[in-house]
Amino acid sequence: MNKKIILLLPVIAGVFWGSVGLFIRTLHNFGINSITILSTRIVLASIILFIGLILFDRDSLKIKLKDIWLFIGSGVIGVMLLNLCNNEAAVELTLSLAAVLLSLAPIFAMFLSAILFKEKITLKKLFCLVLAIFGCILVSGILESNSTLQLSLNGVLFGLLSAIFWALYGIFSKLSTNKGYSIYTTLFYSFLFISIVLSPFTDWANFGSFISLNPITNIPFAFAHTLFTSICPYLLFTIAITHIENGRATILCSGAEPLSATIFGFLLFRENPTILNIIGIIITIIALSILIKSNDNKEMGK
Repeated sequence: MNKKIILLLPVIAGVFWGSVGLFIRTLHNFGINSITILSTRIVLASIILFIGLILFDRDSLKIKLKDIWLFIGSGVIGVMLLNLCNNEAAVELTLSLAAVLLSLAPIFAMFLSAILFKEKITLKKLFCLVLAIFGCILVSGILESNSTLQLSLNGVLFGLLSAIFWALYGIFSKLSTNKGYSIYTTLFYSFLFISIVLSPFTDWANFGSFISLNPITNIPFAFAHTLFTSICPYLLFTIAITHIENGRATILCSGAEPLSATIFGFLLFRENPTILNIIGIIITIIALSILIKSNDNKEMGK
């Protein structure tokens, strides 16, 4: 696969994840809780992936019992706890601060990857990391003079945990691909174990009421929610970390997510960016561009 295309994959994944708020706002306004929002999209993703694998790639459904811990790790410890902790941080803190804390995931990913995969921490990576995080802080708006920043020890803890779990997803995913499992296997079993854990706590009646209220509109909405926030981004990100370092992929993804969320907010909800927001966008784009244009071929996977 072309190197530049590979480097764009985590960026595109970040853009998809940046659209999460569009769906969450609609579902929250209907009174659907966070666990139900996460569970319904993951269960639907599991069904879609299972049907696809049955039809086109049944071998990807085969796993060894001794490797189940990898998929529990990437699913329950990674995806599920990331989302639940981020939701709690968003309740305890301002959305902007919660987003900034989540954007610290590259720091944890970089150091965990250095320990587990012997990936080098270069000066260029550190520079891009610092630049991208600084840009994200500006985009978040927490430095604005009229900011109504609210602090909570629990909220900060949940925010940091969401970043750690995001980094751990990349670690577990890379471990499973190193054992020869396809990206489809990793995704399906990750989503399957989340579905098993969350289904008993899901308010299926409330979600059913949402669908039945306007099936023509809300059924496609539910599928779009699943495709854009679960299947597509996780697929692209998992493909990326099979070809490039986990730390680099996480930096690219973490930079693109808050940027796209800001743009979506401006286009769809009239959340006008300030001068600092615009400067932050420019700084983060510069950081991503430096990282993407890197010619260090030794850091690319075969």
